[in-house]
Amino acid sequence: MKNRNQKSEVRSQKPKVAKRIRENSNRKWMIACFWTGLSVLYSLFCLLPPVVHADEIRSRGAIVMEASTGRILYGKNPNLHLPPASTTKLMTAMVALDRINPGDTVIISEGAAKISRIKANFRAGETVTVETLLNAALIKSANDAAFALAEAVAGTEEKFVELMNQKVIALGMEDTRFINATGLPGYGQHTTAYDLARMLRHALKYPLIKEIINTKASRISTEEGRAIFIRNSNRLLWEDESVLGGKTGYTREAKHCLVCASGQGNETVIAAILGAPSRETLWRESEALLERGYKILQGREEPVMHFTRADYKTSVQPASYSEKIPEVKEVPKKKTPKKMAKKKKKSAKSGRYAKKYKSNHAHENGKRSGGDKG
Repeated sequence: MKNRNQKSEVRSQKPKVAKRIRENSNRKWMIACFWTGLSVLYSLFCLLPPVVHADEIRSRGAIVMEASTGRILYGKNPNLHLPPASTTKLMTAMVALDRINPGDTVIISEGAAKISRIKANFRAGETVTVETLLNAALIKSANDAAFALAEAVAGTEEKFVELMNQKVIALGMEDTRFINATGLPGYGQHTTAYDLARMLRHALKYPLIKEIINTKASRISTEEGRAIFIRNSNRLLWEDESVLGGKTGYTREAKHCLVCASGQGNETVIAAILGAPSRETLWRESEALLERGYKILQGREEPVMHFTRADYKTSVQPASYSEKIPEVKEVPKKKTPKKMAKKKKKSAKSGRYAKKYKSNHAHENGKRSGGDKG
């Protein structure tokens, strides 16, 4: 009897065990499907192009422009005055090619050789061609090359800057002013994202500039035979085949800057960024803005213009083209009868007390103003 009962119990437990096995296998299958689906979604998310919203652009000024028409497709603070850094060298190159030939030779001066970094390390007395200087200035962003171009064209950098600002006016860049040929920081030098995009749009009309800014790396040499290897500072040339070239820039004040052009089919888009907080942000936002530009051209998105009050409060103030800045004279305040009475009372004091009062009053004023420092 016991054996029969045990056999019946085993038989009754078999369906329950089978059911549990099925439930466990179903549960494992559901968990596997969940993680597989999650990994697929993550992969798809990573492959999606970056989406740009106005509030997500961290750079202080940015713009996307259609190259053929100059139409603005996207803008964040497009007319905000900001330092241009080495994007200035695009204007330096255009002014140089307007007045001298690429095959002309230039002797490097002491001033050009001693200029602050970044440099191609040309030596004083070396002879180089204008084309070599253009390559060094636009590919490596060499300050010595830009300074040498300025001297070759106008004799001095100061006179060359006058030609640069004449070109600025001729191009209708109303919010741009240069004070040097290199883009090194200084009072009164400023541009905007809008003007910077227009500057590249015009620079692309120079075949030599268009060729140079699309060069990833090059080996240049002096007429004496010394070779110099230069590498383009624009990382997008390696990462995006549609990028036609551009110009980078950086100073502590200007932060990270870039203006670049991209071509897909018959469409060319220009993106300009000023004041990006980091190099990685600069590359990421530039790629995203170019993508945004193409979407707008294809009718998939609408043009957007965005302004931030905080950035305008800390922008570079526009400087006058004239050398002298007129002084503003304060209008003297009218004295009230009460103040007049107090003044009469003080002037009535005489003798030793009056002298002591005057000396103490002068001492206090000296403390407040900080006094003269040797």
